[in-house]
Amino acid sequence: MAPHPYLEHEGPIAFAHRGGTSAAPENSLRAFADAVALGFTYLETDVHTTSDGILVAFHDNDLQRTCGEKRTIEGSTWDELKSARLSGTDAIPLLDDLLDEFPNAKFNIDCKADSALEPLIQKLKDRDCLDRVCIGSFSDKRLERVREEFGSSVCTSMGPREVAKLVARSASHLPLPVTDHALLAQVPVSQGPIPVVTKQFVRTAHSLGLQVHVWTIDDPIEIARLLDLDVDGIMSDDTRALRDVFASRGLW
Repeated sequence: MAPHPYLEHEGPIAFAHRGGTSAAPENSLRAFADAVALGFTYLETDVHTTSDGILVAFHDNDLQRTCGEKRTIEGSTWDELKSARLSGTDAIPLLDDLLDEFPNAKFNIDCKADSALEPLIQKLKDRDCLDRVCIGSFSDKRLERVREEFGSSVCTSMGPREVAKLVARSASHLPLPVTDHALLAQVPVSQGPIPVVTKQFVRTAHSLGLQVHVWTIDDPIEIARLLDLDVDGIMSDDTRALRDVFASRGLW
């Protein structure tokens, strides 16, 4: 039995990272719709909040890279952002839009800024959607606040400190304490010159009842290698490549 409804899934999980980028701009409704049409049931996204407290599904803290505009999410109202277009074509969606448009999907939500934390917590309360979300962050403090609010009813991934402890435990084989709260580690293959996802790392995580999800993997050969390491999930921008490797192994 899965430790949380979010993790109730047979076999490794295929995540459409930011909805995927093979058919539409990242974090656009079209990208998520394309992933769902391909058969993805797990979607990864990010959240920032506008100056008037509206949660948007957006990765960067400014619009320069994706929309070609020199303004920040946090410094703009939602009305000011409505006209912005991802890659010149697609509107920035609200988190509410994703939850409404894809009611059968599960969402991995990366809280990208301190300003988005309390609005996200309130949104999770208002939407009563904890069974279908996992909250991640590169901030241990943000994750601690989410866990403080929701306890065991929320699924969270490890923060940076917890991941570092897990890497150290897997390398040293010492019984170092790792986490009391996270249900999974969402990690890159390596951090600079330091390997993260090794066979021993996966074994150590599994021995502690933790899943391992790896980001962001677009190369089919690398996807297959990671599946051979027995990872529990892979996030990819190339949704078609990820689907095809999973399908070739009877996992789709």
